[in-house]
Amino acid sequence: MIQPAEAMSSLAQSYCRLIEAACQNEPDWLAQVADLLPHLHTALIALHSQHPDMAGGPMPDLDARFELFGCLRDRLGERDHYWLEFDPIGDGEAMTGSLADDLTDIYFELRQGLFLAESLSRGSGRGWLAGFEAHWGRHLADAERHLANLAAQGRLVS
Repeated sequence: MIQPAEAMSSLAQSYCRLIEAACQNEPDWLAQVADLLPHLHTALIALHSQHPDMAGGPMPDLDARFELFGCLRDRLGERDHYWLEFDPIGDGEAMTGSLADDLTDIYFELRQGLFLAESLSRGSGRGWLAGFEAHWGRHLADAERHLANLAAQGRLVS
């Protein structure tokens, strides 16, 4: 049976390859991301159940993050923005989200964990769990919901 850290590492590598392929004009990358995200979510829950005390990790390169965000935003076009459900601000105004922002944040958190896995034992789990709980878990949930909506509309493949 594959261990949660191994499963997470494998899924993280697959996700990173897909996001990098998006900027290389891979045709069905978004549908593959939509299929992968629920598996990634499940692997994180399994990892957390084994290592609930993990935390920490370095910050990503903000210039590289912005470059990837721009690439993904261009590839997604009109599919990028979505309304956040159940998240009103002020006098009932709705907020919007960006799938490019979600996918970029997830990418850099996973890359950070993969880097830590090479340099520290258990380091990847530490970075993935801390970041997931503090920040990118919301991006993952928002991306999963928006991709499900795009799939229902037949808009995953461009």
